[in-house]
Amino acid sequence: MSQQMIDEIHRALATVNDPELRRPLPDLGMVESVEFKDGKATIGIKLTISGCPMRDRLHGDVTAAAISVPGVTEVQINFGVMTDEEREAVKKLLRGGREKFNPFAQEDCLTRVIGIASGKGGVGKSSVTANLAVAAAARGLNVGILDADVYGHSIPRLMGILDKRPTALDQTFIPVESHGVKIVSMEMFKPHREDPIAYRGPLLHRVLEQLMSDAYWGALDLLLLDLPPGTGDIAISLGQLIPRSEILVVTTPQVAAAEVAERAGRIAFQMKQRILGVVENMSESPCPHCGEPIALFGSGGGAETAQRLSALVGSDVPLLAKVPFNIELRDGGDNGTPAYLGSENGSIKKTFDELLSSLMLRPHSLVGVPLNLHT
Repeated sequence: MSQQMIDEIHRALATVNDPELRRPLPDLGMVESVEFKDGKATIGIKLTISGCPMRDRLHGDVTAAAISVPGVTEVQINFGVMTDEEREAVKKLLRGGREKFNPFAQEDCLTRVIGIASGKGGVGKSSVTANLAVAAAARGLNVGILDADVYGHSIPRLMGILDKRPTALDQTFIPVESHGVKIVSMEMFKPHREDPIAYRGPLLHRVLEQLMSDAYWGALDLLLLDLPPGTGDIAISLGQLIPRSEILVVTTPQVAAAEVAERAGRIAFQMKQRILGVVENMSESPCPHCGEPIALFGSGGGAETAQRLSALVGSDVPLLAKVPFNIELRDGGDNGTPAYLGSENGSIKKTFDELLSSLMLRPHSLVGVPLNLHT
């Protein structure tokens, strides 16, 4: 009877996933022992690292699973820590038995990788990235953000994860999760937030490669890269590291800004990346008193950028969205809750939902196309 109960408890524990690695505890080798006597289940759980931030979550999940077994009236959990060899086995499991590699550069990778680019800073590129990511997560997609703006990283504040550190397994680390989005940023690895990053070209390429390959992202549907402004090293490295990556160009309505934004599209074109379209941020918005439109930053910049890039690539590069100038976007960024999640009038949510739908639709898909296969 006792062995039967132990087997039942083991089956129950197989339904518990590690909160960060998203794998069943037995598969990761985290269930060290299970004992049962007089209604009491004593379970040994091995944490991947000492001081695991998910210990309390694991305690609750394991307790709930064990107590659900008929006959178990009490649960005691004894936590231990994995040895170096056991951690190495976990790392190999996560990598599918392969050595460290860039998962997004593999032929069998199904993750859609989109770089959010701009010709200059201050156009709201990071804000677009954050809100687009939470919109995708709200739709049920597995989403990640790689804050590739090494010098001017702002994603941690926009996503409400200031001073959060990723869980590290030696040379592998687990992205921090917020609002259903997995996030990696250089800010997470600095001793202090205010410390500057002073890297030159070759090192920047290595940093971008490490942030992709050293992180355990899991199975992502969509990875958004918040690129630094301009046409420098990171933009070139993205095209080299992930040739299948695509680019979304962000600009403001000011026509002068369109000329600069075009350059971000040009470097993507030279790297043979597909340009998905243009987002015009800070577009006209209605006056809160009279309702008349206010074009604080002018008008026409997004359409001008789309027209210039269409002529460059020889096919239509659409203006996919016009995000109105809205104080909710600024408040959301300062508070760490993207405006998409707390928009009062729903206009921001609608804008990013429509933008996401436009991006997810692949105009050159094989869906519905006869393949003329004969058996």
